Amino acid sequence: MANNITYKDFNDEKNYTAMASEVMAIRARGDVPLACIRTYGCQQNVADSEKIKGMLSDMGFDFTEKAEDADFILFNTCAVREHAEDRVFGNVGALKNIKRKHPSVLIGLCGCMMEQQHVTDRLYKSFPFVGLVFGTHSLHRFPELFYNAVTVGKRVYETGVDDKTVYEGIPTRRDGTFKGWLPIMYGCNNFCTYCIVPYTRGRERSRKFEDVVNEARDMIRAGYKDITLLGQNVNSYGKNFEEKVTFAQLLEEIDKIEGDYWIRFMTSHPKDCSKELIDVIANSKHISSHLHLPFQSGNDRVLKAMNRSYNREKYLDIVNYAKEKIPDLSLTSDIIVGFPGETYDEFLDTLSLVKEVGFSSLFTFIYSPREGTPAAKMDDPYSHEEKTKWFAELLKTQEEISAKHCAAMVDKVYKVLVDGKSDKDGILTARTSGNIIVEFPGDESLVGQFANVKITKARHWILNGELV
Repeated sequence: MANNITYKDFNDEKNYTAMASEVMAIRARGDVPLACIRTYGCQQNVADSEKIKGMLSDMGFDFTEKAEDADFILFNTCAVREHAEDRVFGNVGALKNIKRKHPSVLIGLCGCMMEQQHVTDRLYKSFPFVGLVFGTHSLHRFPELFYNAVTVGKRVYETGVDDKTVYEGIPTRRDGTFKGWLPIMYGCNNFCTYCIVPYTRGRERSRKFEDVVNEARDMIRAGYKDITLLGQNVNSYGKNFEEKVTFAQLLEEIDKIEGDYWIRFMTSHPKDCSKELIDVIANSKHISSHLHLPFQSGNDRVLKAMNRSYNREKYLDIVNYAKEKIPDLSLTSDIIVGFPGETYDEFLDTLSLVKEVGFSSLFTFIYSPREGTPAAKMDDPYSHEEKTKWFAELLKTQEEISAKHCAAMVDKVYKVLVDGKSDKDGILTARTSGNIIVEFPGDESLVGQFANVKITKARHWILNGELV
């Protein structure tokens, strides 16, 4: 089916899972071994952690939120922003006392940060109590790496890119019971000049069409009501297949599955977002009316410097088509403020696009240089203080737009998925198909169920309502 990707089943050849289980039965401080998994970054990292938890469960592990109680502590790391990297190093340093108090504890790090040489060099030199390090491409080898780390007595480091293989059948222990993540592809081919992801997760490789559909069917049968399809650029799904298959076709096939559920997806790249995809969403029964379409900048020169492969006109063309075709569409996006060389006038083009589109909400960031990316070497004459002022201007503008968007929803009835309890007594939290948060009074037995709610009040990004 694919012309350059190999598909393999997860195969614990030497039964490292069973051997690790025997070792941990003796090594555990309590009746059963405990693992503490901390996940940083995007939803793909969350999905990876669920696979690690699945493999640990097969080793006999239970899980704890308290690092001091764990026999195995693992940080699944993110390399997208400098702040996330700094947090990881700070939090890992704090584990030194746990290792000193309980020498048998294994401390590990995995994820995108581990695919950067300067990171692993620093870990090896400055954090000798870290016994296991592996990158995003070694997930399928986790049982073997774990077994070696707890038996050999030496630090185990396993990194390096393998972006020609997709491994299926890795056991998964999902964090939720009614909301779940479903990876459909891995890696990225876009090489935006500010982004480290293609270097840490490799080139794009799509999972087989039937494997994705079957997993979606299994999740729906298991009671999942809100399923998010994951990929760095879901719109390029299927491009490595010999027989052409589009993301729109994949969505259309999943939408045919019987049941009461919503399908979401992220992230979409505007250059590959087709009108075919918009039409499928508009004509679907289960695909949510929420489109997250990051535009990053509203200025064509900046977009070219970012290597985004589209311009303002193309972005507005697909957005306006989507708004025309999909009733009650909720649009969200990502924006980088202060990309190297961006002037205030160019930032104002971003501000004008925000006003023109009228996004429900935005994920906004001040540019953070990442070592190893082209943008990190670009001249950046504007100070962080200046960029912070621009950033505040953007936030104020979006807050006003969000308030108007939510105010227009008052007195209307929406189907929502109840996803939890508020801090306030008797108040539940929920989300609309458009991913807008709603709070309303109700019994906690509704958590995990769909309900109809009439909106009574708007508070910027959060709505108040009552059960209908």
